[in-house]
Amino acid sequence: MAFAAPTPIPSRTQYVLEAIKHAILTGQFAPGKALVEAELAAQYGVSKTPVREALKTLAGTGLVVMSQYKGVTVRTVDAAMAREVYDVRLLLEPEALRRTITRRASLEAAGQALIDADSAADQAERSLANREFHRALYLPCGNPLLARMLDEVREQAALVSTVAWSTDPSWQREADEHRQILGLALAGDAEGAASALHDHIASFVQRAFPDGEDHS
Repeated sequence: MAFAAPTPIPSRTQYVLEAIKHAILTGQFAPGKALVEAELAAQYGVSKTPVREALKTLAGTGLVVMSQYKGVTVRTVDAAMAREVYDVRLLLEPEALRRTITRRASLEAAGQALIDADSAADQAERSLANREFHRALYLPCGNPLLARMLDEVREQAALVSTVAWSTDPSWQREADEHRQILGLALAGDAEGAASALHDHIASFVQRAFPDGEDHS
C-alpha cells in the first residue's frame, strides 16, 4: 500500500510550531496553561493562521489539548498519562533496539545525540537530544510501522520528562544510562542492550511518579 507524502508545513507555521514547542519543553508554558491564538500571534509577530495550524499540529502530537469549552491548553501530565506513554515505550522500544543491533545497523546518530545532549544550552535542547538518542536506536529496526508507532509518543514522552525534571533534574543519571545502553549496542549485545533500555525507561517513570504521584 502506498502512502501519500506528508504536506510540507509553511515556514511561518513551522517557526511558531518550534517556538511553542520550545516554550513547553522548557516549562515556560506549563501544563494546563491556556494557549490563546491572538496572544500567541502578537507574541510571535504573525497572523492567527500559522498559530492555529501550529496548535493543530501540536494537538496531533499530544503536547496540547483542544477543547470546545476550554480552548487550547498545554497537556496536563499526571501519573496515569505518564504510565500510559511509558508502557507503550516499554513494550516496543527494547524490541526495536534488539532488531537494530541484530541487523547491525549504524548507531552513529545515537552517538551524536549524546554529544548534543552534553552540549545542550537549555532543558528543551537536552530534551530534544534525548529524544533523538532514543529514535536513533529504534529507527533502523527494519520495521517502519514499529518506528512510526514509537514516533507517535515521542512528544508526549518529552513532556513527561520536562515535568519530571522540574522537580528532579536527573538528566545526568539518564545520560550515564544512555552511554551504557549505547556501549552494549555497539558491542553487539542485543539482549543486554535491550534489557538495559527496558530498565532505563521503567526506572525513570518510577522515579518521576512514585506510587502514582501526580505532578500536575
